[in-house]
Amino acid sequence: MTQIDFYFHVEDKLKTACKLSAKAYSQGLRVLAFCTDHEAGQKFSRMLWTIPPISFVPHCSADDKLAAVTPIIVDCDGANPAHDDVLLNLRHELPPFFSRFQRLVEIVSIDEDDRRQARDRFKFYRDRGYEIRQHDLSKRAQ
Repeated sequence: MTQIDFYFHVEDKLKTACKLSAKAYSQGLRVLAFCTDHEAGQKFSRMLWTIPPISFVPHCSADDKLAAVTPIIVDCDGANPAHDDVLLNLRHELPPFFSRFQRLVEIVSIDEDDRRQARDRFKFYRDRGYEIRQHDLSKRAQ
């Protein structure tokens, strides 16, 4: 069953996504960052070049010819996931294919609309019996 982690009270959702992607990469895991659209995917990709500031996080888009061997995949349609390690959901809606992944990461900003939509996803997962780990980032420096 998919392990689900919710990261709450996040000031900068993309910055946190970059840090979590870098951490997963350092642990030998592959990440599919499921972005809202092409523009959001490009912004996330640009941020991966600078966060964290002293390292490189290998990444590419899902349609790149190197996607099968690249640790971090930036995707906005989810048509053909290249792996099943970690799904990083950067959308407001539930990713329809989340259960094929070993781990799902949901990042919830301090924005009220984002929090409301995340509560709906949280309830969906909980009502289906998924164990959900919660991480309150307001208690740590981001």
